[in-house]
Amino acid sequence: MVEHLDGLHYTQFEYAVRDLLRRDGCQDAEQVGRGGDQGADVKATDPFGRRWVIQCKHRKDGWSGSAVGTPDLQRLNGTGRQIHNGDVIVMLTNGRFSKQAPDFAKSQRLHLVDRYLLAQWANGSRPLWELLRAVPPPRNKSSKSPAAQHRSDRGTSSPYE
Repeated sequence: MVEHLDGLHYTQFEYAVRDLLRRDGCQDAEQVGRGGDQGADVKATDPFGRRWVIQCKHRKDGWSGSAVGTPDLQRLNGTGRQIHNGDVIVMLTNGRFSKQAPDFAKSQRLHLVDRYLLAQWANGSRPLWELLRAVPPPRNKSSKSPAAQHRSDRGTSSPYE
């Protein structure tokens, strides 16, 4: 699946991310990326009421393409919560991140999705919020995602419920 994403135009890549969020129950997921998007390419509200802001960095050469670095994270950090009112701020790439990016992201409560995590998300059936660490608690504690409801019916649970 992730190899397919490499061949997409960056706008198509953003739509693919939107579609993954919709698959996971974010019914209002929308692709908003364009010139002047102020750091948001995809925005959505998950079934728990958390607002997601995702900046997509498509790399035609995938893992061997240029690394996404801290300057991109700094821009996202400056707009994700303040302008877009996001609860979960994500930098997502079909490539890789620089060595400095993880430390900066952690210090600012930003989430990184690299090629490997993207592949796990796209090829699996678990929503992104179950694959990321330290996602903020649900705003709406009474709602359950379709996946969470299915697990509940089977008698299993998630730490985010």
